[in-house]
Amino acid sequence: MGRQQSAASIFDIPLRPRTAALASLIFLAVFLATLAAHAQTYRVLHGFSGGGDGGDPLTGLTLDGGGNLYGTAYSGGTNSPAGTVFKLKRSGSGWLITPLYEFSAAGGGGANPGGGVIFGPDGSLYGTASTGGAGFGTVYKLQPPPSACKTSICYWTQTVLYRFAAGTDGHQPTGNLIFDPAGNIYGTTQAGGAFGYGTVYKLTKSGSNWTESVLYSFASGQDGNQPTDGVVLDSAGNLFGTTPYGGTNHCQGGCGIVFELTPSGGGWTEHILYSFAGMPDAQRPYAGLIIDSVGDLFGASYEGGTNGGGTVFEVSPAGGSWSFSVLYNLTGSNNGPFARPTMDSSGNLYDTTIIPSTIFKLSPSGGGWTYTDLHDFSGDDGSYPRGSVAVDGAGNLYGTTSMGGANGQGTAWELAP
Repeated sequence: MGRQQSAASIFDIPLRPRTAALASLIFLAVFLATLAAHAQTYRVLHGFSGGGDGGDPLTGLTLDGGGNLYGTAYSGGTNSPAGTVFKLKRSGSGWLITPLYEFSAAGGGGANPGGGVIFGPDGSLYGTASTGGAGFGTVYKLQPPPSACKTSICYWTQTVLYRFAAGTDGHQPTGNLIFDPAGNIYGTTQAGGAFGYGTVYKLTKSGSNWTESVLYSFASGQDGNQPTDGVVLDSAGNLFGTTPYGGTNHCQGGCGIVFELTPSGGGWTEHILYSFAGMPDAQRPYAGLIIDSVGDLFGASYEGGTNGGGTVFEVSPAGGSWSFSVLYNLTGSNNGPFARPTMDSSGNLYDTTIIPSTIFKLSPSGGGWTYTDLHDFSGDDGSYPRGSVAVDGAGNLYGTTSMGGANGQGTAWELAP
């Protein structure tokens, strides 16, 4: 159970000896109010074993309309420790995990998924595997069996949409995919491209085939370097993302950037919206971005900020330019959020930190943001959460940890209000 705090809290005010009794009463009132605010129930839905269910889930979970959860595990599997795609479904008072697909390092379907899965317009699951295929990663689709399953495990059918060749097309795809209204797919690779430092790519369907086109190749300079998460799309068709390296400032390898790609003359033009400086703003934004209904962008950094433990930030359009602001400075061991934040219908933001391993909430309040520590992982209930948080309509939170749990292979968890 954590405690709620804001930029300026009652605990920061020096107390005089003659006001100690009053201070005790105030402290008790605040403490009781905090307990009431944290009437939340955390439980482990599944502890991964590293076997057929998978192990080391690095990404978050995806909800369907029936409340089922879908995700990927980077390792594990029955025959090859190359990872799995799984489904979690309520079963009585618990949850039942079902493997949907097992990757194979020797097969052509890819291995070691570093990104999660999303639902496409056709109801299929789409994702990426960071290695395998032709050796350098794949984009794939999973479809359920055509008839009702009559056994305990019915694997879904995988179709590989694209195999990366480690040339100018990129390799090591990571992060989630997105679709545009026309059904095109967009994603990033952490390496490859014209200069070897990653790409933003597009997959376009023609009949039953998909064609890849590289929209932008990063050159490891001010334009960014090695994107580790996917991109988001605005209503005008522009793409936005982050790279944890590169930029104009002088962290080792650059502190990272926020970028925009705009369709221009049959190609795409990159605009640097913000170049991080490390301290006091942020550095190493491994996480990608989310975009709200008015075009504001929200993200998180793994390091930097005034406390060195990472930040949650906002980048907003402002009169033809862009305005950057830090919403909250986190504390920790330079191991803050590794995943993009999630926003609920009330405008609250949720994310996780790696060290210390926590789930936290940021709530807009009086022109600022109030931080609430929702859960501190102990190791037995999970540790090192690296994926984004999912929120359902009832306010329940879902996610994964990449380590910890009963078998040390990570967990899937729920935090209920």
